[in-house]
Amino acid sequence: MLLITAACLIQPGIALAKAGDPIPNSYICTFKPGPISSGSEARISVAAVGGRVTHVYSHALNGFAAHLPAAAVQKMMAKNPLIQSCQQDRVATIPPTIIESVISRGGPVGGGGGSTQTTPWGVKRVGGPVNYAGSNVVWIIDTGIDLSHPDLAVDVDRSISYVPGASNANDGNGHGTHVAGIIAAKNNGTGVVGVAAGATVVAVQVLDSTGSGADADVVSGIDYATANGKAGDVINLSLITSPMPAMDLAVTGAASKGIFVAIAAGNSSVNAADYSPARVNGTGIYTLAATDSKDIFARYSNYGKPPVDYAEPGSSILSTYKNGSYATLSGTSMAAPHMAGILLLNGANGPSASGVAQRDPDPAASYSIGAR
Repeated sequence: MLLITAACLIQPGIALAKAGDPIPNSYICTFKPGPISSGSEARISVAAVGGRVTHVYSHALNGFAAHLPAAAVQKMMAKNPLIQSCQQDRVATIPPTIIESVISRGGPVGGGGGSTQTTPWGVKRVGGPVNYAGSNVVWIIDTGIDLSHPDLAVDVDRSISYVPGASNANDGNGHGTHVAGIIAAKNNGTGVVGVAAGATVVAVQVLDSTGSGADADVVSGIDYATANGKAGDVINLSLITSPMPAMDLAVTGAASKGIFVAIAAGNSSVNAADYSPARVNGTGIYTLAATDSKDIFARYSNYGKPPVDYAEPGSSILSTYKNGSYATLSGTSMAAPHMAGILLLNGANGPSASGVAQRDPDPAASYSIGAR
């Protein structure tokens, strides 16, 4: 076993990129409501000012992303009245996440009783595990997933990467794989087991191995899941950026198709309304704060009602990790997938309240803990 103390290692390496940092000459634009061919309108509009289209959105929202200077954006909008707005693209990251320990491939995870399988405390707390027997899937929009992890059922064919230079959606960071295991690790007698055990997960890689990416790529990931998913599927978004209206619109667009969305509140101990996509409210959309094993609201967790809907297990969570391994991590990134598993199992019934987490020192700020 490789053991790393919690004080030593935090994901991601955000010295390389900070959530909300502007990306030069990259813009995300949306069209006004109404019938429109996003692809052709985008190409014509961007070409007219010498730019390059990088993404087209036509399922969760109608819009596009393009590479062009600010002056060209103004000219483009003046020429095409169908364009409603354009915002500068910004950096999206996983919330800074504490890595407490990593168990290498083949190392003992525990379980007792002749089994090497562990049921993590968070899975028990929300009423799992339950062997999932339905046909819906969970779209993990994150750093990818370990595509060959023995404890996960990954739909490799539908998995996709929007990270520049990536040949597939395999997880070089570990964060997305950890999220996937909380939701759906197999009930196979080894490793760990998830809330909706054995459910199919799809990797939609929008963040690189440092845990950083572009808002434009995240919106593409949401658009892809909306295009290829169906009502009753779940999208998990354990990532943050500065307020981004186009991303918020994509989340509400996915939810309007009957796809549930579970979102991490963030780990900066501030109001979650300061971040996208955490600030989004709506039917089928859930923003999650984090608790520890004693149902105490985590000090690092973002807060605010709205947009936070429930508090879920987030501290010291054991789950799958990159390279076939397992790890214990802490953060609201771990809270969101507990809700994702509940939503996959419960569907339109949503979560039930199972106790309350108080946010100290404000006794009025209590958050229901969601469970099956």
